Amino acid sequence: MSDVDELAGPADSGPLNLRPERVDPRTLTLLEVNARYMRKEVYDRLVANVRRDGALTSTPLVWNDTAGERMVVLSGNHRIMAALDVGLEQVDVIVVDQPLTRARQVALQLSHNAIEGEDDPATLKHLYEELDDVDWRAYSGLDDKQLDLLAQVDLEGLSEANLDFATVQLVFLPHELDAARASFDEARKLVQADARWLAAYGDYEATLDALATAHGAHNVGNVATALGLILAVFERHLGELRDGVWLDEESGEPIGHAHRLVPIETVLETRSMPADAAAVLHRAVDKLVRTGEVPADQRWRALELLAADYLAG
Repeated sequence: MSDVDELAGPADSGPLNLRPERVDPRTLTLLEVNARYMRKEVYDRLVANVRRDGALTSTPLVWNDTAGERMVVLSGNHRIMAALDVGLEQVDVIVVDQPLTRARQVALQLSHNAIEGEDDPATLKHLYEELDDVDWRAYSGLDDKQLDLLAQVDLEGLSEANLDFATVQLVFLPHELDAARASFDEARKLVQADARWLAAYGDYEATLDALATAHGAHNVGNVATALGLILAVFERHLGELRDGVWLDEESGEPIGHAHRLVPIETVLETRSMPADAAAVLHRAVDKLVRTGEVPADQRWRALELLAADYLAG
């Protein structure tokens, strides 16, 4: 049998043969290389909990290595160590009772360590506050970092427990990602918000409607492609963003604070220009900076100066 056959054979790729068993923890073999580590204070809490319970309340996963005549702990090494420190003579485990390649052993170990849920802070705080005994609070194992987060939680805040929401994940090709980021950055500048936005459910529905329209108009099935089409339309109408945002179209005067900064795209209605035209503008701006007519840290004033000279005739 080749190495490839051994790694990909049916005995190692099918469902696991599992059975519960009560064993002496001293007969188990711990992993020599364990990616899961535990801080001393956390391990001490685990030992204290096992001593208090007189048993393991969560079940380690053990592999019955018949070839090596040993029982290897794939998941739950710290719990077995705690049982040994406490002096438990018997522990309940789940035994994998079949041959396993080294690859599947490692995959099982890593999956048990990596695939886990996350606590909703609001719900966690609510449950923690139900513990009115200091010993049970210690038993819960929440550390200072988590407790500090709980102290900052507003129970009326956003959480899965009290908010009906949907998560949308978009995948872009590299060249699409740059364009999408640029468009989102410009939208963020206009509303002067940070990178996290909260939209009403009605806005979410409107977004889905826009995506559906883009899907139908261009006969595409990929959501990211449809969003790219919407962003392309947005790019073509950059100039319209100035209307009612910073410029009064009737008077031609800025709305609100005259010295506020606005995206230059809303003036030029484009983010880019031909290289030959850019070279001419670059030389003009450099000359204005060298002569001191334009501050070096405000090169955009060159456009204002050139435009004012043009309007003056």
